[in-house]
Amino acid sequence: MKRTAIIIYILLQYFCTKGQNQTALPQIINYHSYEYKAGVQNWSIDQDENGLLYFGNSEGLLSFDGKFWRRYQLPHQTIVRSLKASKDGRIYVGGQDQIGYFSPDRQGRLQYHSLNQLVPAQDRNFSDIWNISLYNDEIFFQSKNKIFQLKDGTIKVYLPEKKWAFMGRGGSRLYAQEHGKGLVMYDNGTWKPACDNPVLAESAVTGILDYSKDTLLVMTLKKGLFLLHQNTLIPKQTNIDHILTRDRLYCSAKVNDNWYALGTNSAGIFIVDKEGRQIQTYSYREGLQKNNIRSLLLDRNKNLWTGLDDGIDLIAINSAIKYIYPDKTKQVTGYATRIFDNKLYVGTSNGVYVSPVDLSQSDLSHSGSSFTEVGNTSGQVWNLEEVNDRLLIGHEDGCLIVNGNTASRIYGGAGSWLFRPTTQVFPAAHVLAGTYTGLRHFKAEGGGFTDLGQLDGVNESLRFFSLDDRSNVVWAAHPNRGIYRIELSPDYTRITGSRLFDKKDGLPANNGNYLYRIKNRLVVTTLSGVYEFNPATARFEPSKTLYPVFNDLSIQYLHEDREGNIWFITNKKVGVVDYHKPSGGKNHSIVHFPELSGMALGGYESIYSWNSENIFIAGNKGIIHVNYKKYGTQNTRPDVHLSQVKVTGEKDSLLYGGYPVKQTDLRLGSKYSSLHFEYSSTMFEQLQNIEFSYQLEGFDRAWSAWSTKSEKDYTNLPPGTYTFAVKARNNLGNESPAARYSFEVTRPWYSSYWLYSLYVCLLAGLIYLVLRWQQQKHRKEQAHLNYLHQLELDRNEKEIVKLKNEKLETDISFKNSELLTMTINLVQRGEVLTRIREIISSLIKKDTDGESTPAFRNLLKLIREVEKSNEDWDQFAIHFNNVNFDFFNNLKQAYPDLTPNDLKLCAYLRMNLSSKEIAQLLNITLKAVEIARYRLRKKLQLSPDTNLTDFLTGLTKIPINN
Repeated sequence: MKRTAIIIYILLQYFCTKGQNQTALPQIINYHSYEYKAGVQNWSIDQDENGLLYFGNSEGLLSFDGKFWRRYQLPHQTIVRSLKASKDGRIYVGGQDQIGYFSPDRQGRLQYHSLNQLVPAQDRNFSDIWNISLYNDEIFFQSKNKIFQLKDGTIKVYLPEKKWAFMGRGGSRLYAQEHGKGLVMYDNGTWKPACDNPVLAESAVTGILDYSKDTLLVMTLKKGLFLLHQNTLIPKQTNIDHILTRDRLYCSAKVNDNWYALGTNSAGIFIVDKEGRQIQTYSYREGLQKNNIRSLLLDRNKNLWTGLDDGIDLIAINSAIKYIYPDKTKQVTGYATRIFDNKLYVGTSNGVYVSPVDLSQSDLSHSGSSFTEVGNTSGQVWNLEEVNDRLLIGHEDGCLIVNGNTASRIYGGAGSWLFRPTTQVFPAAHVLAGTYTGLRHFKAEGGGFTDLGQLDGVNESLRFFSLDDRSNVVWAAHPNRGIYRIELSPDYTRITGSRLFDKKDGLPANNGNYLYRIKNRLVVTTLSGVYEFNPATARFEPSKTLYPVFNDLSIQYLHEDREGNIWFITNKKVGVVDYHKPSGGKNHSIVHFPELSGMALGGYESIYSWNSENIFIAGNKGIIHVNYKKYGTQNTRPDVHLSQVKVTGEKDSLLYGGYPVKQTDLRLGSKYSSLHFEYSSTMFEQLQNIEFSYQLEGFDRAWSAWSTKSEKDYTNLPPGTYTFAVKARNNLGNESPAARYSFEVTRPWYSSYWLYSLYVCLLAGLIYLVLRWQQQKHRKEQAHLNYLHQLELDRNEKEIVKLKNEKLETDISFKNSELLTMTINLVQRGEVLTRIREIISSLIKKDTDGESTPAFRNLLKLIREVEKSNEDWDQFAIHFNNVNFDFFNNLKQAYPDLTPNDLKLCAYLRMNLSSKEIAQLLNITLKAVEIARYRLRKKLQLSPDTNLTDFLTGLTKIPINN
């Protein structure tokens, strides 16, 4: 019987504790072993001054900077079961037969430094190091059979009588557990007894945490919790003692001043307060990868890291965003939330769930929860609405009213979307419901409601509608048709008229229109901003108050909270317009929640605001709880960490390993001018919120646009000095200081300054030679051109001379022709005169009576005077000289003895006249011409074989000078 009672008690305790979890769970991020690429087991966790996390893993030391995992092995690839990060940048680690530390080298790469050489030779064989503690300026390493103390470069060894079971800090003291002696305390080089309670002989101590000013909380492996006060061990009762003794308490961490995290071997993690009450459980069912917890750490952002038997999990226990799963299987979709009668109601895809809430908690997510299903609500729930101090359920089967833990039906048939009382003054006599088939009317009577049936006239599904305060008019939105204006009778029992407004009435489109009441005004969200109805023009126009806030953003949902802020959902992304935080010269700021992207319920969006610390958003799984007040203060200035710098395309090209060191001048050869940068932020719980901007000073003119990308490559950088700078910001606009890395890309040997000088000299010499060659070439070309020019001139001159000669010849021919004509005329005239003279002479002879003789004789006399006249000769001489230039002068100069008759004869001979013609011209006989020719030859001293005419012709060829 006793055994059965114990079992029943344990089961009752187990199921009772299971109902004491908080209403909402924080986000749990899983890191699988295939992500960090190391062993499955993670025995210890710590964080350094820069926010980097380190994990003691079964395959070595793991580090995590928020984006990149890196693994470092110990000699002989032993397991790292313990580690501790010190303020001087060293990461002390321990393994089997190995103690030492990792520290960055000059390039920021972690390098292992063994301390085994400081251990006395006889003590260098030891088992795994299970705990490492920093105490003052000393480092303690604990294995089962030895404790090593590192101080001032020397190691001292403390040997137990049996074995060491534990070592750790507690308050300002260093404690260890020695089998057979209980707890001992380190004091100036010796271990003094601190507590010898018999329970310490039965169970190993697994952790010591601060509890109060003079009291410590001691965790044991099998016996649960104890308080250590003035060296006295006092049992600490909790409502999970049966679990702690059964599932073994392996590790622990202090969450805040009132909460402690306890990690077990098979039941996950329990959060308990100082009174021993269970606050929350985190196990496989809540999202952990395993229930076997090996290590715990609360990081500097107050989030809980868990090292598992297989994997690593981050529990964002301090996050302002949490998740409510009314169905522990997490299979239901959350559609609506309402706090009513000190209870939290959640409408889901499978009915309504309810849990009591402690309204004394400012953040209701911390309230204990025990969700149960409300009876008669099975099926799709669209809405929860408080009307006349009663809770109505918009259900796929009509309308229900909540009565305690069950619900009754007001009407059935068509599903109901939402409810609107005709007046906000309690009690509201009439209530309108938007259903699958239009409007339905029911009336409040006697603490309940009476269904008055469907209103005929508009038979569309009306999921969005609101009443116009100034008249019996209902505005309703149909997402695929437009906006309806429905006029009701004064008693709301019938529809008296309706009109559909669509694209032709000012809406951007017929689809994508949703109706909401914001700032006590009816507004329509569209595919292109927020619109309002203008009664003066009977058209929809961009809202004067909200369109400038959202511009052309396509919005599916709007909700105004009690403080006047406007929450919105666009394409499953959640944001809020905060009118209490002006920004950028505007009376508001817009805060986005990137953590919730894709998690808000699409198509059936819903937000319920209880107050600024309790915002409930319909989610794909369950309900999202946002403590907006905490969110605004929690997102402090982020940090940024330069994780790695390496040369691309080269083996073993790491330049900077990501661990802070004092940077020295870095000079890179020209073949290392392509670099790869990696960066991250250690705001681990906000990684989805973090964006980065970078600039390579000396290359980029400005900072890059913000993006979530955490890598950057630069290729073929020209020689110069550069500084890579990167900064981070969160979704609230808080920026981190920039992390910087400086380096110089040197010139290749072929472009060094002395070679440039040589290049300049060679270039100058080459230019000189080229110029000289060009000059010589120019001279040759000029000479050739001059030669060609001279040839051309000569040719042209000859051509001109030829033309002149031809012209002269032409002139001479013409003058010769004239001269010949004149000569012929003279000859003909002479012949005529001779004939006339002969005729006259014959007439004189025939004149017997002598009467005409005197007249004839006068004629003869006149003819002889004409023949003797020199006028014809003078005219002839002028023409002859024009044709035969200086013929007479040249002839006289050569032969001064020539008489005028000789000159005449020469001229006639030159003209190649016959003796007869000459005789007529000279008025002499032929005999006289022959004699004259003979005498002329004598005077010219010609030989007998010389032709007189040819001689005279040659004598007249006088050169023409220009």
